Amino acid sequence: MGYQPIENYGIIGNMYTTALVGLNGSIDWFCFPNHDSPSIFAAILDENKGGYFKIAPKVNDVTHKQFYFPETNVLVTRFLAECGVGEIIDFMPVGLSEKERGYHWLVRQVSAVRCSMKFRMQCYPAFNYARDRPDIKLVENGVYFKSANLTLALSTELPLKEDEMGVMAEFTLKAGETAVFVLRSIETNLDNSSDKDLGKGSSGKSSDITLSLLPNETEDLFEHTVKYWRTWISQCNYRGRWRETVERSALVLKLLTYEPTGAIIAAPTSSLPEKMGGKLNWDYRYAWIRDAAFILYALLRIGFTQEAAKFIGWVESLCHEVEQSGPLQIVYGIDGRAEIKEEVLGHLEGYKGSSPVRIGNAAYQQLQLDIYGELMDAVYLFNKYGYPISYDLWTKLQQYLDWVCDNWNRKDHGIWETRDEKQHFVYSKLMCWVALDRGLRLAQKRSFPANRERWLKVRDQIYQEIISQGWSEEKQAFVQYYESTRLDAGNLIMPLIFFMSPNDPRILKTLDAIRKPPREGGLVSNSLVYRYTSKDSEKQQENSEGTFNLCSFWLVEALTRAGKVDPTLLEEARLVFEEMLSYANHLGLYAEETGSSGQALGNFPQGFTHLALISAAWNLNRAIEESN
Repeated sequence: MGYQPIENYGIIGNMYTTALVGLNGSIDWFCFPNHDSPSIFAAILDENKGGYFKIAPKVNDVTHKQFYFPETNVLVTRFLAECGVGEIIDFMPVGLSEKERGYHWLVRQVSAVRCSMKFRMQCYPAFNYARDRPDIKLVENGVYFKSANLTLALSTELPLKEDEMGVMAEFTLKAGETAVFVLRSIETNLDNSSDKDLGKGSSGKSSDITLSLLPNETEDLFEHTVKYWRTWISQCNYRGRWRETVERSALVLKLLTYEPTGAIIAAPTSSLPEKMGGKLNWDYRYAWIRDAAFILYALLRIGFTQEAAKFIGWVESLCHEVEQSGPLQIVYGIDGRAEIKEEVLGHLEGYKGSSPVRIGNAAYQQLQLDIYGELMDAVYLFNKYGYPISYDLWTKLQQYLDWVCDNWNRKDHGIWETRDEKQHFVYSKLMCWVALDRGLRLAQKRSFPANRERWLKVRDQIYQEIISQGWSEEKQAFVQYYESTRLDAGNLIMPLIFFMSPNDPRILKTLDAIRKPPREGGLVSNSLVYRYTSKDSEKQQENSEGTFNLCSFWLVEALTRAGKVDPTLLEEARLVFEEMLSYANHLGLYAEETGSSGQALGNFPQGFTHLALISAAWNLNRAIEESN
């Protein structure tokens, strides 16, 4: 079938799991039943073994289009050909009552919009990351796919044929006609059922096990799902420029939540490469304290306090489970589990041959001191713009702040989770400062008991050390770690967290250094920002990984804040933002990185990117309005 560009995909989901749907009508990534469950379809990681669920016209010269049903996460894929126009509506039912939770379905409604069109459906599941090939049992109105640990059913009124990889069907629809396919889990015991027990006749199909759908059942679910998404996005209080773009980012972030716990995953995919053919392939289907805290900030900014409250509840439950004197992990499973063992799937070739394919993430064992700052900033903002936090949560946060006082001067792996030697990363020190600063503010605001004198002393000590050791006279900029000359785009966050004034000479000089092109030792190439300069040679950067979309939006926000004094920087911020919008895919979605030719790289879509877009749009729009 061939690999599609990463940017060719749209996403659907139900706050338990998600699926990626390509422009060609193929679902190439789907984990079930949860975000971090083993994959059912994984053709995006191995076109031959991964499995896929494709519905497409049996005609040549087809033009493909995709769009979202307005203000929803219901995806429409259209096929335009000389013989007619067809479309697929893909969605997962959401917002159902407890009694209706059995509708953990993936629904595909295929129709002919104009004239008639012949379609082919291929459903080729490859359970457990293509390690388990399911048994296939054709039954009335569908088929069962069964492995040792899971049984899925594909329901349809169309006749299905079994082939070597799964099942397929060919069918013709006239204008106005619709065919429906529903993939769902099902509780049935097929282990001990003989052909006779299943009522099989000469047709090979069962006469007593059916998968029939009730009349109008999927249509009712479609209408319910559309209503749910429109009701949810109506809570968005953002009314500025780029409103549709901000709302689409919010809808993406909602899909990355895990409804039972309130956890928020970094991205729904695993092992999509940050560099083609390289080894920077990681599993992002887990909840990073850092990512989720930034997401909470973005959602609070535009009015989604309920999601923020659920996330704070998840964090509070984690805090109470951690040992009395131990640190938080940087990442947890969506159910709160601490161990996320990393494993290489050697049988999968990886996206376009980019191996290894990994599941799990060994970064959970890393020390990353910055997470305390991001956590405390999120709690502080939630207490300010959401609801007052509990005393029990505060007592746990106190312990973390005391731990920061004891450990802030250790080396760590930093925000970019480098797997080489630890360093005194400036970003990590910054966030330790943020942790103590927000702790002091929160204690003052709520009159909580606190070790104020100690926190204040250490906070000031961290500040002075960053100024003295994080600043490079040679580079005339803040650098990545002490005694280095490497630039790091993470330092763009300094004015965003109120560490320094956005017009402080050191901040402006750091901005100047970062905004130089890589060939001159900087990080910006055509408005796109690399994470850091290369270790070996600053000129190597253009030939390594892609630019980091989060950092590009951080640049927008840093320029925006500096632009309150210098209007030319505000104009530059607006231009950079508009250029960044041009790198979104056709649905307004972003991966983690952007490649040299504008292609999406890394896991997709990424929450970090979309939350930074929301924050940049909010602040840029406000600055433009204030300047007029």
